[in-house]
Amino acid sequence: MEQNQDLSEDRLANAWAELQALSKDTTPLRPDANRLAFADPEFLLRRETRGIRFQLEMLKPEIDQQALGVENTIVVFGSARFPAPEQASAALKLAEESGDEEALTMARRHVRNAHYYEQARLFARIVATYSNPRPPSEQLFICTGGGPGIMEAANRGAQEMGALNVGLNIVLPYEQSANSYISPSLNFKFHYFALRKMHFMMRAKALVAFPGGFGTLDELFEIITLVQTRKAKPVPIILFGSEYWKRLFNFEVLIEEGAIKREDLELFQYVDDPQLAWDAIKTFYEL
Repeated sequence: MEQNQDLSEDRLANAWAELQALSKDTTPLRPDANRLAFADPEFLLRRETRGIRFQLEMLKPEIDQQALGVENTIVVFGSARFPAPEQASAALKLAEESGDEEALTMARRHVRNAHYYEQARLFARIVATYSNPRPPSEQLFICTGGGPGIMEAANRGAQEMGALNVGLNIVLPYEQSANSYISPSLNFKFHYFALRKMHFMMRAKALVAFPGGFGTLDELFEIITLVQTRKAKPVPIILFGSEYWKRLFNFEVLIEEGAIKREDLELFQYVDDPQLAWDAIKTFYEL
């Protein structure tokens, strides 16, 4: 079958070559009515073409994942700010030597939370160990938000076992940059949160939410809501770190106030061990 990825072909009227030339000599790209529409960034970034950008962010990861056989994922969420144990230990040593009390407090907190990094890494290794020998249709791929912290840990664990893994990164003013453990061909960058979250759910066979902040909570409760309202099929929703989650939320208040039904609490479960998280997924799907 003829490949259609060579953008230097004459059938694209050298549009790609023109854009490359402009980027190489840093010439400002000025509006040009005669430029092909699909090769005109000035046009594609207009407010009126936002719908086209939605479609592109939907389509690009879809095509690339299909090409690599990524059909079923285990999505791992969690804080971007929880470092690897070795990083936390090194930072604590520096803080102790500096005598800076604020730095010391932060370093001790990082050391306390670093075990979540290691547990996310171990969980991903377990998933990859199960998945690697299976036929493509039965494989489960680790998918994260692509950033540092817990996300890095899960991508790292999968990579260490030689497994393809997915990163759905998003452009932010700070903090969020792709970690180095994502499979390069599955390292996607998004502008729109909505499209990114849609891609999380499209292939998700389970969600494992480690302790995290606003971003983790946003993604967690969106998925709980989709399952609760039957907009999405039921999947295992696992809150890893029961002490953290139970301290953060008192779901009994929602029941007492009539905001949810008691059976809604069955939509998720707490675990504190990587193997138990995987066992819950295996039980759900009778693997």
